[in-house]
Amino acid sequence: MSRNVGDQQKTVRPPARWLRILIPTLLVLVWLVLAGLGGPTFGKLSGVSSNDQAAFLPASAESTEVQDWQKRFTDSGSIPAIVVVESETAIPKSELATTYADLGTKLGEVEGVQAPAEGASTSVAGPIPSQDGLAIEYIVPISHTDEVKTVVANLRSVVDQNVPEGTQAWVTGPAGLTADLVNAFGGIDGILLLVAVAAVFVILLLVYRALLLPFLVLFTSIFALCAAILIVYLFALWGWIKLSGQSQGILSILVIGAATDYSLLLVARYREALEQEESRWVAILRAWKAALEPIVASGATVILALLCLLFSDLNSNKSLGPIAAIGIVFSLLSALTLLPALLGIFGRAAFWPFRPVVGGKPHPRETGATLAGLEGVHGLWRRIGRLIARRPRVTWIVSLVLLAACALGLTQLKANGVQQTDVILSQSDAVDGQAVVAKHFDAGSGSPVLIVAPEAQGEAVLAATKEADGIASADFYTGGGRPQPGVEAEPVVKDGHVLIQATLAAEPDSAKAEAVVKDLRSSLSTDGSVLVGGVTAIALDTNETAQSDLARIIPIVLAVILVILMLLLRSILAPVLLIGSVVLSYAAALGVSALVFNDVFGFPGADAAVPLFGFVFLVALGVDYNIFLMTRVREESLRIGTRPGILRGLGLTGSVITSAGVVLAATFAALAVIPILFLVQIAFIVAFGVLLDTVIVRTLLVPAASYDIGRGIWWPSKLWKDRTHEARAEVSS
Repeated sequence: MSRNVGDQQKTVRPPARWLRILIPTLLVLVWLVLAGLGGPTFGKLSGVSSNDQAAFLPASAESTEVQDWQKRFTDSGSIPAIVVVESETAIPKSELATTYADLGTKLGEVEGVQAPAEGASTSVAGPIPSQDGLAIEYIVPISHTDEVKTVVANLRSVVDQNVPEGTQAWVTGPAGLTADLVNAFGGIDGILLLVAVAAVFVILLLVYRALLLPFLVLFTSIFALCAAILIVYLFALWGWIKLSGQSQGILSILVIGAATDYSLLLVARYREALEQEESRWVAILRAWKAALEPIVASGATVILALLCLLFSDLNSNKSLGPIAAIGIVFSLLSALTLLPALLGIFGRAAFWPFRPVVGGKPHPRETGATLAGLEGVHGLWRRIGRLIARRPRVTWIVSLVLLAACALGLTQLKANGVQQTDVILSQSDAVDGQAVVAKHFDAGSGSPVLIVAPEAQGEAVLAATKEADGIASADFYTGGGRPQPGVEAEPVVKDGHVLIQATLAAEPDSAKAEAVVKDLRSSLSTDGSVLVGGVTAIALDTNETAQSDLARIIPIVLAVILVILMLLLRSILAPVLLIGSVVLSYAAALGVSALVFNDVFGFPGADAAVPLFGFVFLVALGVDYNIFLMTRVREESLRIGTRPGILRGLGLTGSVITSAGVVLAATFAALAVIPILFLVQIAFIVAFGVLLDTVIVRTLLVPAASYDIGRGIWWPSKLWKDRTHEARAEVSS
């Protein structure tokens, strides 16, 4: 098929005038409608988004089972907020029943706070004085969990207006931390997109040195994002997928980066065609046909790799798969429909002031003999081609050693989860308040460990819980809110089970607290009849599920990509080489990232899902650039032979793939503007990894190793067996 490309190109004729008007117009109108429908949904995504960690756990997780039991006991899905008031001097006990009791009443009157139980005046527990007499604590159950941000803001307003002079107050606990997390994600709809688009625009201006073309490429990316947002919003609204803030941010970045990358490849082919064809319509048809296979193969690889996340047990990972895949689908469609229509409409004017001319522009003469495959290749890529041709083995070995050295840092990666107070990188009232709670009270108050036990075992389980290391106090749930010390009440029994609430001595999101939960699970029940849950258990189960997902999904992703590459390149050896190179690149990126996180940024650790997300994005997107390269190498190899084809493929794709890598790195780096630890770490890992892959793997390692192997790289395809191309290359050189 590829041998007849030249003959096919000669027979291409411009389409009829009515087709040149009708098809581009229809395509542009369709995308304008999609953008018009999808654009307004940007601000609505937060309404169908959840950042509740518990919502993403599998139904089989122990903490999920406990959560289901808890709803039977309390008939409420409330989330607690902790209001803590600190004084520089001892708080008079006389004020507890007056000033501080009044504050508790006002907190209970805030809209969204759980209504009091029958016979009770308020659902708020407190005022609870600290042993040192310097702080007061309230536990406020929030029933409107879908409006936590608003309710917490109102609680903070009430606290600011009513705390006595000489004191300072904070709203913290699970509700306060959730509200501040939502606030931190608030920039996703605006500042993140603005920074990403601005970075891409500047890079496109530098790459193209044209005024109009960057806008056409950006319109292609933004329209793709609008369409993807519309579908994701509808799917989340209908309950088909679970959307979180991190998925929302990654979707925006992925679509902008991927659509721009595909556009860069198409534009590069279009420029080549304009230097060979007078008709812009013939040129766009030739460019579209040449770019179709690598763009579709690249997009399909990323889509299938992302859909492998459906095998995850963690619903946050499972949901990201289809969400991101939807984004890639529309990136593909926009690059292959909207952009060709725009390029056809504007023609050479899109490249103004440096319009392509038939025959191209003369280049300064290069000194020295021209190697086969480097004819017409100039500048940096000519020098790299000559280096690879002269010292292929040294080049790929040095590249391999460099990547392996970077990968050594992988052992320093601390991806076992972090405390929730470390997730938010910006100033947080809840984080500050949590430190005050830990200073004056049992750090786990307000976020108890929840233990569900058969009624017959209740007393024994309670006694064992009280004796457990790391437990400050424990008691049966007796209804009507938090049990008060010294009050005798019968435990609530539901379906033959009782609920025990245990207060941790350590902060509920700390490693010490997770160790206590593990000990309770192992000591309280050997037959699974006693379940241990709560906030700490949710974090523990999330981390363990994420780590098991990593071991399960990585082999699946690699197998899927390997099959796609074999089908695309009609080879076994080349795909194995490409897979090995991107895996090594991923390990190197993660190794360097671990050292940077620990020694430069001083991060306390990383979310357990970070390695998995980094793997999926880096491997899938890293293979993208190798697909761009190797499809062109195969095309040229069919024409002039393998080794010259490698040099020519590298020379012709070098600048466009490097530009694509820089664009993608810049868009992912934009995630760092959102002050969430997970997104900042993903931003660095993917941005650095993409640059590493673009500069070393695709530029040096893969071409040099392929050149060293020679025709065998295509084993066992016909291109490996057919020696005529090699003979033709020798004659031409």
